Amino acid sequence: MKTIDFSYFIERYNLDEMNEPEKAWFEKELNNNNDLRKEVQLRKKTDKILEQQAVMQLRTKLASIERARAVPGTSRKPVKHVTMKYAAVFAGLILIGSLIILTRKSLTVEEIFGKFYTSYETSAPARSFQAEINPDYTRAIEYYNVHDYRSAAMYFSKVIGRDPRDIEATMMLGVSNFERNNYPEAEKSFRKVTATSDNMYLEDAEWYLALCYLRTDETAKAVDQFTSIQKSTSIYSKKAGKILRNIK
Repeated sequence: MKTIDFSYFIERYNLDEMNEPEKAWFEKELNNNNDLRKEVQLRKKTDKILEQQAVMQLRTKLASIERARAVPGTSRKPVKHVTMKYAAVFAGLILIGSLIILTRKSLTVEEIFGKFYTSYETSAPARSFQAEINPDYTRAIEYYNVHDYRSAAMYFSKVIGRDPRDIEATMMLGVSNFERNNYPEAEKSFRKVTATSDNMYLEDAEWYLALCYLRTDETAKAVDQFTSIQKSTSIYSKKAGKILRNIK
């Protein structure tokens, strides 16, 4: 049985980003997993400590600015006093931003995948219509669901050989090759899907294309692709933004 990597879910839970079904599932896991509860509490404490450090640094900075202003024997006009307050606030905001940047740790590619990547899910064994007209598609899905990605890719290729316009099979061929680390072939499939803009797999293909760039160390292309996804209404928009904040 495949072990669940809870890192992504812990972050979503602590940030209160889960929907109700997801939250109910995760809290059930918490009730049955003592190590997971400890990890959640540790993450919360760590986040709180970093937040408190930022606040204390801000207070120290503002106090320093205020002491510099309070020089005996000097007089200031009210307008200047207000201006100095705004300057202090602005300096504080800059300080907080700097602290966030300094305390943020860039992640390696493996860490990014461990935290943000989940395998693509599909129906099992296959949609009834596809199963009736195309037994190769059914066989491909069955192999995919048991993680035999080499065999899955072979049968998806057979489907596409008979119908090159089958976008669903093309997407699944790309994912199968991605899972077996054949990124150049996976990229070809995802590019083919994205070239056909009017299809239900477009967002998935764009996401996987960015992941291909990340896996092949094409960082500039990956950043451009993730940025495009972040600015869109894609279901992967939030994940893309988080990866951009952690990418080296």
